Amino acid sequence: MRLSNRPEVFRSIRFRLTVIYSTVLFALAGLTLGVIYVAVAQTTSPQPITAQRAKIIDRNGYVQGSTNVAEVSQVEAAVNFNTMKKLREYSFIALGVLFVSSLGIGWVLSGRALRPVGSITRAAREIQATDLSQRIHLGGPRDELRDLADTIDSMLERLDHAFQAQRQLIDDASHELRSPLAIIRTNLDASLNAPDATPDERRRAVAVVDRATTRMSRLVEDLLATARRDADATPDADVDLSVVAREAGEESFVTDRPLRLTYALAPGLHLIGDADALRRAVNNLLSNSLRLAPSHSVITVATGREGSWLWLAVADEGPGIAPDDLPRVFDRFWRGANNEQTPGVRRERRTGLGLAIVRQIVESHGGRAAAYSTPGHGSTFVLWLPAADRADETPPPAENPRG
Repeated sequence: MRLSNRPEVFRSIRFRLTVIYSTVLFALAGLTLGVIYVAVAQTTSPQPITAQRAKIIDRNGYVQGSTNVAEVSQVEAAVNFNTMKKLREYSFIALGVLFVSSLGIGWVLSGRALRPVGSITRAAREIQATDLSQRIHLGGPRDELRDLADTIDSMLERLDHAFQAQRQLIDDASHELRSPLAIIRTNLDASLNAPDATPDERRRAVAVVDRATTRMSRLVEDLLATARRDADATPDADVDLSVVAREAGEESFVTDRPLRLTYALAPGLHLIGDADALRRAVNNLLSNSLRLAPSHSVITVATGREGSWLWLAVADEGPGIAPDDLPRVFDRFWRGANNEQTPGVRRERRTGLGLAIVRQIVESHGGRAAAYSTPGHGSTFVLWLPAADRADETPPPAENPRG
């Protein structure tokens, strides 16, 4: 009979553990009784009595007949022989009882040992891909099964967080794409496809459609950048943070407004990371500062080191960020409202992913992104990154570095 056709109880781990427990216990008991039996047999030399006959002689020396007699040693050997016989009988009986008892004891012990596995199985059955809020929360002693349950709980926590972030990203991206698509469709229907539309109306519609498609392209690029960093498919190498900062400034500081970019870069700031990703993070910070900085203001890019941590800061003289909004500036699709009322600031519709990508890139390098701002006095964004020669596990400083 194939194993798959046997009853479920015979295919369970509990049954196999029961057989193992019972077999081991039975073998040990049988070995113990066998050793005892051999030891007793060797020390007592048991044997049955052999019949011996003795002559009966009267007082006159005549033989009157014969009778069965035995020597004392033979009597002792016979007693030992009967004792060993009883020992064998009782040993077989004890082994039979022990075998049956070991099956019951093994079944109970294996059930108790596998009880946490049952809890894990029941919790896993209740968990679905759309609802990862269930947890095992296994109690009991800190053993291998408890470690397994805690590991599964930790894995479920990460999966739940990842699924929630994915759903939130999909919802937000769908919402962001819906608006430019609606704008494009409205202008196509109202102006470009209308036979009585004037050339000026058509030009305005084309300009609106162009802005909407540019916004969609930027959103798609930001989403692709987020996906690439999630996949962690880029190789890491030795990177000079000051070189990355200067290259990002040369690439990103393109504006038709009277703004000035200054550098305060320290030499010899090396880390292990992805130069292209770090350059994109600095580009996003500079793009954010260019968008918010008022005309005739200065944007500063600085780098430095504090202990085993390197820092890169981008400071502007823009409207600043309200204290309540500072913890949310690196969230996906978050946008501040300060630039809407600030004179000299270009009102450009953004995707809301730029600073979120910055935080993601920095955290993937083992660092931390921070923002410091006072409303009306500009903002400073700081990227803390571990140095290549970092030897301790101290966290990055919490204060704004002064370069």
